[in-house]
Amino acid sequence: MKTNVVLIGMPGCGKSTIGVVLAKHLGYRFIDSDLVIQSRTKKRLSAIIEESGLDEFLKIENEVNASIRARNSVIATGGSVVYGKEAMEHLRKKGVIVYLKLPLTEIDHRLGDLTARGVAIKEGQTLSDLYCERTPLYEQYADITIDCLGKEIRHIVAEISSQFNCPR
Repeated sequence: MKTNVVLIGMPGCGKSTIGVVLAKHLGYRFIDSDLVIQSRTKKRLSAIIEESGLDEFLKIENEVNASIRARNSVIATGGSVVYGKEAMEHLRKKGVIVYLKLPLTEIDHRLGDLTARGVAIKEGQTLSDLYCERTPLYEQYADITIDCLGKEIRHIVAEISSQFNCPR
């Protein structure tokens, strides 16, 4: 039985912020998979990418997300989680996948320095390139897609909650 809510989407779409509020609303635990990665590696995401390279970071991210064991939790994933097939298969078995969708212009407005933020982006790739590459993956894995543009957090949380029945 799926007992978790898994949030996916571009960096800056609000996965962590919405996840905390949703977890409180549902009476669930909150897990930020980026923080789990940092805790296990004892390094910031940007440091992992800088020191070990993007491919190694994606491998670590896939392994960590594929190993998350949780019940009655809201899991906010990193934006690049959709590159990890094992992670996404595991998360899909354990939870309802919710894609928090925002247009590129809004993502661009919200994000600062992509490198400092630890965004998994290839050398020479633009935010627009990244958006176009990832959007089909988010759509492929999503059980539910929530258009977040112009909505307050509480309305997004209510919309997610109304889309399915979470066991308590």
